[in-house]
Amino acid sequence: MSEQDDSAVIAKLQAKLKAQQKTIEVLMNAAEQRTSEGPSAMELLSQNLNMERIIQQKTEILQRQGEELKKTLQALQLSQTRLLQAQKLESVGQLAAGIAHEINTPTQFISSNIDFLKDSFMNVKHLIDTLQKVLQTIVQGAAIPETGREAEKQLEELDWNYLKEEIPAAIQQSQEGIKRVTTIVQAMKEFSHPGSKEKAFYDLHKILETTITVASNEWKYCAEIVTHLDENFPLVFCLANEIGQVFLNILINASHSIASKNRDSSEKGLITISTRHAPEYVEICIEDTGIGIPEDIRSRVFDPFFTTKSVGKGTGQGLAISHDVIENKHGGTLSFTSEAGKGTVFTIQLPINMK
Repeated sequence: MSEQDDSAVIAKLQAKLKAQQKTIEVLMNAAEQRTSEGPSAMELLSQNLNMERIIQQKTEILQRQGEELKKTLQALQLSQTRLLQAQKLESVGQLAAGIAHEINTPTQFISSNIDFLKDSFMNVKHLIDTLQKVLQTIVQGAAIPETGREAEKQLEELDWNYLKEEIPAAIQQSQEGIKRVTTIVQAMKEFSHPGSKEKAFYDLHKILETTITVASNEWKYCAEIVTHLDENFPLVFCLANEIGQVFLNILINASHSIASKNRDSSEKGLITISTRHAPEYVEICIEDTGIGIPEDIRSRVFDPFFTTKSVGKGTGQGLAISHDVIENKHGGTLSFTSEAGKGTVFTIQLPINMK
């Protein structure tokens, strides 16, 4: 069921409830009018009994319809949750190849460094074995010319001056590579987790960092990212998982917009992420130097299924879902300004303590 269908069902049920309430009001008014005309006690009793029966019937109808409306709203909420999770899984699927590449690169040089360290260790081991023989002959007081010359030859072949520089470098590179892989895997774990259905206080800067890492293969070849983060930024009461999806949707759109603008050149664009806070709310701005949004379609940007991307590049759900998450689920605002050919700025405002 689409968002439009859900809205239509809810509107229909609400109209039926309103009609039933109107019927009860009319019946009550009629009863009051007849009472004021002075009917007999028997007539009044009969009217009251009829009225009570009608009101009871209408109340039962209203209760049933209220239950139906409640079930419909629950189904709508479940549908929205599933839609959000489906969109998240779609994003993960689209990013999978890039993430695999991001992990593969450090893994390759870790593997190369391990091979180098393995070979270096064997060469050093041979030298140590020979030096042990030298030490043994010294302890025994025997002549050592042969073992001494053998150790000297192995030391020369080993090229220790080279190894003492390269072995620490290989270890450091490997540590950095492992750290990079760990960061990517942890970011994917945090992003893909279904998350809590209850709001709590979260660090939005941490969510931004995770999102930037997860989407790195989308932006690293076409743009540079610059962040200006408020040092005193407060924790925000929100659904962290859904806010992360909003950040991802906007960041990927910014990357695609820049890539589209610079498709015929090697020039990189710029994505600027900034945060600030006021006493009651926080603000996150994501600005790009992409192709911009044409004026004639700006009113449709948040419409479900609307997209300017080619088939397979987008479903038109990203910004529609983002708008729903920010405005309906968090009581905030999602807006944008854009200039064709120069770029777009998406601005998110969220209340800090929304309950």
